[in-house]
Amino acid sequence: MGILHHIGRYFSFLAAALRRPQKGRVFAQATAVELEAIGVQSVGIVALLSLFMGAVIAIQTAHQVSGWIPAYTIGFTVRQTMILEFAPTIIPVILSGKVGSNIASQIGTMQVTEQIDALEVMGVRSISHLVLPKLLAALFIFPFLVIISMVLGIGAGAFICDFADLSTYADFEYGLQVDFRAFDVAYALIKTCVFALIITSVSAYHGYYTSGGAREVGRSSTKAVVYSVVIVMVANLVITQLLLT
Repeated sequence: MGILHHIGRYFSFLAAALRRPQKGRVFAQATAVELEAIGVQSVGIVALLSLFMGAVIAIQTAHQVSGWIPAYTIGFTVRQTMILEFAPTIIPVILSGKVGSNIASQIGTMQVTEQIDALEVMGVRSISHLVLPKLLAALFIFPFLVIISMVLGIGAGAFICDFADLSTYADFEYGLQVDFRAFDVAYALIKTCVFALIITSVSAYHGYYTSGGAREVGRSSTKAVVYSVVIVMVANLVITQLLLT
């Protein structure tokens, strides 16, 4: 099938996924389960990566600026890197490997074992029933994970600066305040929501149209992650061009 066919089928799939749920209580329960699966189970990896990345950015910046650029530059660089790119872009890319592959394999397994056919026979709109709770959970929880990443990364940068005597807390805090724009945070959260929609819907799409057996489920999971990352990178460029220029 050509790429235009896949694009058309994807947008039809997305439109079907966004249809109103048939049973409110079942939908609410499914959304709560997805919030736990997508959000709570991802806090650990997000926190660990953010702590180390914030510390590494601070050390690298201190190495580059030592002796000829003001020490507050370290805080400024850590803030800008965490807010503008690492937290809103790299964290979703990492989560695409965890969340996206899980979504694709879960729905793909249901497809090859004919559980989705059973839902259709019972009169359930399978796409909306399976995908919409995941979409809403991701749109709700991804921004919180990104905010956690920002806070922990900046905090780790401040800690390592003091612990390794790279700069003082006062210099680091001043760097955090220099030329700060609240719109940078809004820009990061806008990107995060778009990426959450992309990762969830693309992964669900590949899982839903899986055919065959266990090997094909594995291939669908792999394709879901690869396509999600590529589309996220393209979307990142487009959003940055639209919002920051």
